[in-house]
Amino acid sequence: MNILTTDADEPAEHPFSALEPSCVLDALDSVGLFGDGRLLALNSYENRVYQVGREEGGPVVVKFYRPDRWSDAAILEEHAFVAELVEREIPVVAAMTLEGRTLHAFAGFKFAVFPSRGGRAPELDDPKALEWIGRFIGRIHAVGALAPFHERPALTVDTFGRAPRAYLLANGFIPPELLPAWTSVVDQALEGVARCYERAGEQPVLRLHGDCHAGNVLWTDAGPHFVDFDDSRTGPAVQDLWMLMSGERADMVRQMGDILAGYEDFADFDPRQLYLVEALRTLRLLHYSAWLAMRWDDPAFPVAFPWFNTQRYWQDRILELREQVALMDEPPLWPA
Repeated sequence: MNILTTDADEPAEHPFSALEPSCVLDALDSVGLFGDGRLLALNSYENRVYQVGREEGGPVVVKFYRPDRWSDAAILEEHAFVAELVEREIPVVAAMTLEGRTLHAFAGFKFAVFPSRGGRAPELDDPKALEWIGRFIGRIHAVGALAPFHERPALTVDTFGRAPRAYLLANGFIPPELLPAWTSVVDQALEGVARCYERAGEQPVLRLHGDCHAGNVLWTDAGPHFVDFDDSRTGPAVQDLWMLMSGERADMVRQMGDILAGYEDFADFDPRQLYLVEALRTLRLLHYSAWLAMRWDDPAFPVAFPWFNTQRYWQDRILELREQVALMDEPPLWPA
C-alpha cells in the first residue's frame, strides 16, 4: 500500500502525531486565547482542525496546516484574499488577527485561528438558494479579478492532470495488471480535456475559492457564507460553479441557470466556459487519486479511506474515466 517506513517493520511517524490535545491548547495560549479544555476535531484530512472552547468568549476554530504543503507567503496570500472579501462585506470566514498576525507558529506547526461560524447545508434543489449563492460567488470573483495571486498555484491541465498521472506512475500505485488500461484511459481523458479547453478558447483566470462544493457553503437565516479557502488558487471562474451541481443532465442545466442568474448580477461570465465543466471534473478525479496517494503516509488516511489502492478502486477509476471521456464530447450544459 506504499506506506513509508523507517525500517522493514516500523511505520514512519507522521508530523501530525505530535499534535496532541495539550499541544493544541498550548498553541492557543501562545496567542493570548485560553482554552477551557473542550476540543472537537472537525472533519479535515489535509490539515488538522479543532473547535476549541474558551474560558472567556465563544469557541474558536484552530487550523494546523499540513507541514511543507504551503509556504508562509502562500498561506498569508490566502488570508489577505479572504480579508479583502470581508472588507467588502462578503460572507466569508477570515483568519483572526492576533498579536498583529494571522499566521502563527508553535512546536513546529503553522496555525491560524478563526471565529466559529455554524450553519446547515444549503438546499441546492431550491432555485432561490442557488441564485443567492451565485450572487455571492459573483462578488467573490469580482474581487478575485482585481489582482493576481503570486504565491499560490494555478489549476491547469499540468497541475491537476499530467502531474498526478506522473506521480501515480512513478510511485507504483497502479496494479501491474491494470496499468495498460489505466494509462490508456488517462491519456484519452487528458486528450479530451485538451479538446474542451480548445473549444472554450482563451479564458481569463482569477483568484478563486478553488474548492467551492456544498460542504464549504454553510447556510443560516441570513443566507450563505463560505468557509475553507485552503485550496484557493488561480483558475477559470467556472471552477467555483460546477461542484454545486448534481443529478441528471436536465437537473444540472437548470442548476447552472439558477447559479448564473445570480452570478451575472456582479460578474461577467463567458458561456464558452461551460465547455470546461466536464474537463474540470475529469482533472479533479485524477488529482484526487494522486492526493490520496501522496498522503498515504499519514496514519489518518488508511483509516479514513480503506478502499484506496485496492484492485477494485483502480477498476472503478478506469470505468469512471471512460465515462468522462464520453461526457467531454457531449454538448456543454447550456442553461435554457
